[in-house]
Amino acid sequence: MNKYLPLICAFLLAACQKTPTAPDPYAISTMDLKPVPAKVTSERHKGAFAEGASLSMGAVLKPLDPSAIKTVRLDTTHKIIEIAPGVKFSAWTFGDTVPGPTVRARVGDKIRFVMTNRSDEPVPGVRVTAAPMMHSMDFHAAMVSPQDKYRSIAPGQTIEFEFTLNYPGIFMYHCGTPMILEHIASGMYGAVIVEPRNGYPTKADREYVVVQSEFYIKPDPGKQKVDGAPLYVLDTDRLRDSRPTHTVFNGVHNGMVKNPLPAKVGERVRMHVLNVGPSKTSSFHVVGTIFDRVWFEGNPDNQFRGMQTVLLGSSNSATVEFLIPEEGSYIMVDHHFANASQGAIGLVSTATKPPAKELEHHNIPATRTPTDPEAIAGKLGFESKCLACHTVGEGDKLGPDVAGVTKRRSKEWLTRWMKEPEKMLQTDADAKAMLKEYNNLPMPNQSLTDTEIRQYLKYFEWIDAQPSSTH
Repeated sequence: MNKYLPLICAFLLAACQKTPTAPDPYAISTMDLKPVPAKVTSERHKGAFAEGASLSMGAVLKPLDPSAIKTVRLDTTHKIIEIAPGVKFSAWTFGDTVPGPTVRARVGDKIRFVMTNRSDEPVPGVRVTAAPMMHSMDFHAAMVSPQDKYRSIAPGQTIEFEFTLNYPGIFMYHCGTPMILEHIASGMYGAVIVEPRNGYPTKADREYVVVQSEFYIKPDPGKQKVDGAPLYVLDTDRLRDSRPTHTVFNGVHNGMVKNPLPAKVGERVRMHVLNVGPSKTSSFHVVGTIFDRVWFEGNPDNQFRGMQTVLLGSSNSATVEFLIPEEGSYIMVDHHFANASQGAIGLVSTATKPPAKELEHHNIPATRTPTDPEAIAGKLGFESKCLACHTVGEGDKLGPDVAGVTKRRSKEWLTRWMKEPEKMLQTDADAKAMLKEYNNLPMPNQSLTDTEIRQYLKYFEWIDAQPSSTH
């Protein structure tokens, strides 16, 4: 045995023990866990509802504001918003928008937050919004005492508090005043995007924010109207049963179909996706590409590669990156297609205005909007299930153009046809003739309920009452 061997081993062991290790980016000793107490006053702010250089007001994410201290104002309001064509909803907001503005910052930054409860301020026209009430702010990005920072304030009061961002990610903010479920479902939510201290490991050409949420609405029992359209209010029965009427991206049914997010061939798109719920799960997918990187909860330490969809529970989030391989319109969708059929759909497009006819099964609006609640529901249902095969006033497709259908067929015939088309094809001469006319391609049974059929008929009747030029 080499007499120097023990000495060599001891030397190597000592060298290994002295090798420096990378610092833990989440070391508790480096975090600010002692923010100053919150302050509540009766000082009413009367300026802009949302203020701060770190705020982005839509899907396009602004560049990071370099200041280490970010002052953010998000006042609460009650207002009427349009969540789908003709659907005016009595909402509660942060910063006067639904979702609220997106806050962008970096690990180590300090947020100085201020909020005035302005839910008692009158809105233009007849007051049809909900009565003033207590509101609060709950930041998932903060590490603070909820009893101090997230306390509810009355109309006319202002709360101020601050906190330091200790972890990177995409974090939800929302009203934490009971019943929290109702406050979130009424529109009180938004996103905080916290970059890693040294930035992201990749370079993106485009950055967008997509916030998925649910609405649970019903026509106002008092039959109030806004600009001639029926007012919709929160349906608490559907809310407790978790039966949404609309599931949307960035607050609007099919909003990013009408106004696609632009991109160019070869670009890397970074999309920060947050599912605020309040109750449903999202399976986020982009048709035509693959997520090159997925950072679950928006933290690059939580990385996946080459994913097709990302599963997000209520208040879960992810940053997804993907390449645009060629010219086209790439469809963002909740692959829980029941959610997609309620409006959780959008486009990333290389075209200024995508050709609607080529996006056949993806909820492209067909006509102007009725005002009757049943007809509106029928329109949304028709656009979700039927536009792959039918048009409204644009000629025959796989099936007949539905414009004029109530003049060609009786209400009884249409009801039977939508209820049981397979039985009609066995017994009804008109149904057999239509099948032959349209290349023996039978209409599938859509399993429509009696309520849905009634709504479709209301919509068809509305279409046929319009001048033909408006179809």
